[in-house]
Amino acid sequence: MLAVEKLDLFYGDAQALDGVSLDVPEGAIVAIVGANGAGKTSLIRAIAGMLRPARGAILWKGRDIAGQPSHVVCNLGVGQVAEGRQVFPTLSVRENLLMGSLLPRAKARRAQNLERMYALFPRLKERHDQAAGTLSGGEQQMLAIARCLMGEPELVMFDEPSLGLSPAMVQQVLATVADLNKSGLTCVLVEQNVAVSLRLASQAYVLENGRVTLSGPGVELLEDDRVRQAYLGL
Repeated sequence: MLAVEKLDLFYGDAQALDGVSLDVPEGAIVAIVGANGAGKTSLIRAIAGMLRPARGAILWKGRDIAGQPSHVVCNLGVGQVAEGRQVFPTLSVRENLLMGSLLPRAKARRAQNLERMYALFPRLKERHDQAAGTLSGGEQQMLAIARCLMGEPELVMFDEPSLGLSPAMVQQVLATVADLNKSGLTCVLVEQNVAVSLRLASQAYVLENGRVTLSGPGVELLEDDRVRQAYLGL
């Protein structure tokens, strides 16, 4: 469904991504792990159309979308749940969700999708008139996911979805990602909880200093001594 081929990305003279290649099969969960500053968020933003790569290709169903503006990428079916949730704090839960349905691909089914989100996330229905900024961190993360789903994406990139959440809420959020995948959503997961993300992922990539240094099935990387020492403290 998505293929990244030899992607180079720079911030001025500093190179953030160096020849990054990866594949995301339809229906899979693909994990991207690495230390802070490894290039994970840069990769997500490049795929989403927020950053323009210097070289390389980003193929969405065979079409090169590298350098396309983000609204075009979104309307093709590539969604993003950004790091830090990024809800509109002064808008209500309902208004935040409706903002997610402004894409041409989703406008016609706005009402149906809103009801679907309330069924998926009953807590959001309870708080539909409440300002998003007054929600708990976990509730805001659920809102960010639901807002993304309002755009009817076929693939969603989750950038650190458990960041800053309680352990119980971390499990709930990652269980939500797994459930969405089981319902047919293709997922790219960038997650600080390396052990859990590798267990969830059918395929995983390790980024170090902007380069892919390891790749393979998630369960295999979980047993790799280099991964265990670097990210699991084992």
